[in-house]
Amino acid sequence: MLTSADFLPLLPEIFLASATCVLLLVDLFISQQRRGLTHFLALLILAAAAVLTLRNGGTTAAVNASAFGGMFLRDGLGDVLKLFIYLVTGAAFVYAKPYLVDRGLFRGEFYLLCLFAVLGMMFLVSAGNLVTVYLGLELLALSQYALVALDRDSRLASEAAMKYFVLGALASGMLLYGMSMLYGATGTLDLASIYPLAAQAAGESRILLLFGVVFVVVGIAFKFGAAPFHMWLPDVYQGAPTAITLFIGSAPKLAAFGMTYRLLENGAGALDADWRIMIAWLAVLSLAIGNIVAIAQTNLKRMLAYSTISHVGFLFLGIANGTPDGYAAAMLYAICYAMMSAGAFAAIILLSRKGFEAENISDFSGLFRSHPWHAGMVLLLMASLAGFPPLFGFWAKLAVIQAAIDGGMLWLAIVAMVFAVIGAYYYLRVIKVMFFDRASDDVRVVPVADVQVRWLLSANALLMLVLGVFWSPLLDLCVQAVQG
Repeated sequence: MLTSADFLPLLPEIFLASATCVLLLVDLFISQQRRGLTHFLALLILAAAAVLTLRNGGTTAAVNASAFGGMFLRDGLGDVLKLFIYLVTGAAFVYAKPYLVDRGLFRGEFYLLCLFAVLGMMFLVSAGNLVTVYLGLELLALSQYALVALDRDSRLASEAAMKYFVLGALASGMLLYGMSMLYGATGTLDLASIYPLAAQAAGESRILLLFGVVFVVVGIAFKFGAAPFHMWLPDVYQGAPTAITLFIGSAPKLAAFGMTYRLLENGAGALDADWRIMIAWLAVLSLAIGNIVAIAQTNLKRMLAYSTISHVGFLFLGIANGTPDGYAAAMLYAICYAMMSAGAFAAIILLSRKGFEAENISDFSGLFRSHPWHAGMVLLLMASLAGFPPLFGFWAKLAVIQAAIDGGMLWLAIVAMVFAVIGAYYYLRVIKVMFFDRASDDVRVVPVADVQVRWLLSANALLMLVLGVFWSPLLDLCVQAVQG
């Protein structure tokens, strides 16, 4: 029998779903000239959801609750991930506004689809049941497919959306197939119940469980964009409008980590000796393919796409550890990457204008001579992505490498360090172009006029420096959330 106790843990989710539906109706009566109201209301909804998340659970594991028979979990890990999802999504809204206005894409659909995607992420990070995992995953995925195709007049965006939809459906099917095997072997959809049953499984049941875990890991790898299941990622990142790429390349990575933790630790944790090896080899492939192929790219969005693949490899180092400390390191890396990725794509928006997309690395030529402050901010973001000390990206990489060593995978840590050095090259190339190359006569480097974008990009970049000095409290928060 349902009681109010079943609904209280879902208060942020219920509010976000209701408010988004109300915004959907309100947007019908807002003229294009007053579309800024939709933008403001979307930010207000995110802020209110953050307040509800803080009031109902806090940013630590102060309150642990479940709802609907354990289908939905409210704990510190979920709350911390949700707060950063709100933060990164809010930043994506601010970054996207001038870009969408210039291209005639400033419509309510963008905000509504993003908010529904956020709702899917919230269910993913709080899932206590295989049904909840799939519900959150499909809500997120369907919203992303539509976002990629938002520019209906762009052949490139339509092609990217079709590729994403087809390959995404294939990956979702594999994940669902793996979940069905877990259910067939254990007779339950509840992740907390699967754990002890998996520990006791033997014979044919254990074989079925292992096959199920393999398919689950494949689904996880696709959602992250890990090699060799990365074939969708470069085309989608390049084909989608930059404002859309910024969103799908940042916040969903936090949700993907939450989904991985729920499925592999809460559900298949008893089989960690098997899936840790799979995650480790996926990390090696991602580090190798991502970093090596990124070197050959001249398109910045495509370079950042392959960079994403390499960063997923680093994140997998922490997951391959299979302990709370390893998960905390991976969680720290997911948070760090979401903020760095948002800033990196925002740098493209900064230099883009109507009729001109600053997608090529050469478009940043001479930025230091014309706008030294913005060049310095982009430098901080690229250096953090490369992992240069004392920036936040360095400490995040150090945390996951240490986790791999602690997990008895010294060989994996060495591979990661080698590819970290290789990966620094393509980030340094962007810095070299900004500071030492001259802009061609027919290309004038002009940052976007929107003051909010300039200020937010500066804050985003400087935050990499601040968190590089004060990273320890955030790591402690991640440890506390995972252990709670």
